[in-house]
Amino acid sequence: MAAALLSLMGVVAGAFIALQAPINAQLSRGLGLPLAAAAASFLSGTIVLLFLTWVFSQTQGVSPSWRGPAPWLFVAGGCLGAVYVTSTIILTPRIGAAAVMAFAVTGQLLAGILIDRAGFLGVPVHEISMGRMTGAALLLAGALLIRLT
Repeated sequence: MAAALLSLMGVVAGAFIALQAPINAQLSRGLGLPLAAAAASFLSGTIVLLFLTWVFSQTQGVSPSWRGPAPWLFVAGGCLGAVYVTSTIILTPRIGAAAVMAFAVTGQLLAGILIDRAGFLGVPVHEISMGRMTGAALLLAGALLIRLT
């Protein structure tokens, strides 16, 4: 049951990413600058996350604290997210939401395969198998079909 709920959570998160791209592209048209739209998106997300952090810290009696050994991680995720959001804002009106999502998921899968292989930041190591490479090739082919047809 838990595996099904976690899988559903991943699908819903993916759907939200697909919705986010055209919403942010529309915001960019209204603001006149893709970077302004990305900043507005991150600001609104930051406000929501700060509020939820406060609510959960109050209800669970746990306060967030810095315990990590690598301070660069503090900004790396935000910087990577900024590149992703800005890219989708620029690409969505030009190539469409489906193509943007297809290429983004392909990039995520290819990077994920390499991250798994290296065990980057403590991720469980998984070898690069023929099945994984075939899946990645099929996903890339699907992304190209979505974009070119």
